[in-house]
Amino acid sequence: MSELNGAQSLIRTLVDADVEVCFANPGTSEMHFVAALDTVPEMRGVLALFEGVVTGAADGYARIAGKPAATLLHLGPGLGNGLANLHNARRANTPIVNVVGDHATYHKQYDAPLESDIESIASSLEGWVRRSEHTKDVGADAAAAVAAAQDAPGRVATLILPADASWGEGGETCAPIPPRVPQAVDATTIKDVAAVFGTGEPVALLIGGAACHEEGLRAASRIAAATGAKAFVETFPSRLERGEGLPTIERLGYLAEQVTYQLDGIKHIVVAGTKAPVSFFAYPGKPSDLVPEGAQVHTLASLGQDVTRALTEVADLVAADTEPVLQQASRPALPSGPLTPQNWVDVIGALLPENAIIADEANTSGLMLPTATAGAPHHDVLTLTGGAIGYGMPVATGAAVAAPDRPVLNLQSDGSALYTISALWTQARENLNVTTVLLNNRAYAILRLELQRVGAQGGPKANELLDLSRPDMDFVKIAEGMGVPATRATTAEELAEQLQRAFAEPGPHLIDAAVPPLL
Repeated sequence: MSELNGAQSLIRTLVDADVEVCFANPGTSEMHFVAALDTVPEMRGVLALFEGVVTGAADGYARIAGKPAATLLHLGPGLGNGLANLHNARRANTPIVNVVGDHATYHKQYDAPLESDIESIASSLEGWVRRSEHTKDVGADAAAAVAAAQDAPGRVATLILPADASWGEGGETCAPIPPRVPQAVDATTIKDVAAVFGTGEPVALLIGGAACHEEGLRAASRIAAATGAKAFVETFPSRLERGEGLPTIERLGYLAEQVTYQLDGIKHIVVAGTKAPVSFFAYPGKPSDLVPEGAQVHTLASLGQDVTRALTEVADLVAADTEPVLQQASRPALPSGPLTPQNWVDVIGALLPENAIIADEANTSGLMLPTATAGAPHHDVLTLTGGAIGYGMPVATGAAVAAPDRPVLNLQSDGSALYTISALWTQARENLNVTTVLLNNRAYAILRLELQRVGAQGGPKANELLDLSRPDMDFVKIAEGMGVPATRATTAEELAEQLQRAFAEPGPHLIDAAVPPLL
């Protein structure tokens, strides 16, 4: 075998560690990485037009594939452009190998225009950061990055690749390094938490992370059925399995008022794979801690621990003879008439295909979606874990790359779509099976709600900043301009017909659905 340069050793090491996809938006300092892709055909390169699409697609890919993708970003500004969706990935505990090119080591002293402190930018992600200083170390650093990304519960591992380390000869591949697996919860904690469910006092069980998959859901349902505890899923799970044949467990609300209602009277909160609830934002005169006054919090499994096994062990102690309560198949009737915030979700529930993946960034328009889809065929829901909008289209793109045989449905608010709408171009280029239902209410409706909730008095100037009309945007033309077939729906009948057609045809589609705002 001929001698490898640094970029070739990096990509070969990634492939050997089962990292097979690289979402990329490269620049000059990454050109040897780009060229090296032709020498390692097992690596699939996927081009995106904006770094926020790159990072969001890597997040969506890993949530579905259960293993990391790589990114390729151009210096500090490229990393900065991708930071919002890396923030969402951090909150989702998503494993990502984040490759950021940098100037050649000898060039940095000249403070060229694109020079920046990449380490400081990457450190905000609270993950793993390393700079490859020498070509011979690139392969070993890549193997360490893959392992670090997959250390339980998962994180963003950023490898900074100077241009001369990339183009230099003498690269060496490195064998995969086993990541740290989830730690088992000790037997004492299992027994102590099991005893909480036997106190006779009201208990809430709040699950997150891997517990939102089938095995964890079944264990949580058994515990609730046997003990009378209230079971909840964290507000924004990274991947929630739902539908016929699975337990339907209510998600904790987004609004503090919802959580206060859900946890009213609770004396004990058992958290498993997540954290105790806090308010998304601070509000004048309202508490930030949403644990009811006087209630005790008990941690069954923290992040990085084997939450599914722990839940199952508690269920075996307190619900040995109890079966989970499983959702029966049910579909809402197809509605008719003009689209409303209430009826569009029934179209989704009535027509959702088997084994679908929903990338949910419906925001205020999707408040009734969980009820409408509870009895639909088995599906996965990916949610906005970190609250940084512009995640839906990129995550749907990555999910479709990870699962090309599964239908992906992106339920997308219009304001959030505009952050990363160039993801449509990547969907067209890769011929991905993504159907986007763009919920067009011509407003930042969530901010209209928040304006009221924080107690601010908005007038005409304030309303101008929350309005997306003047001019109205033509999402059909925008999508078609990026190569995605698009239609417009104003009635439930039109949405149903267009959705069925989109599911039946391969490749991406967009439906511009005129759904009025709730406010």
